[in-house]
Amino acid sequence: MFKHYFELIHQVEIWPIISLSIFFSFFIGLLIWVIRADKDYIKSMSELPINDGSETRVNP
Repeated sequence: MFKHYFELIHQVEIWPIISLSIFFSFFIGLLIWVIRADKDYIKSMSELPINDGSETRVNP
């Protein structure tokens, strides 16, 4: 079924490369953000659901 549609598309071999590049760059960017993120901000966000509101929130 899909073979017919893929035969109509020229340069179909480029799409897996593009999707892998987007996937790879997103997760590399996310990894860089996690490494460079302020640890106090991460700690305050992780405690937010159990916080009773008595402490102030740390701004990024």
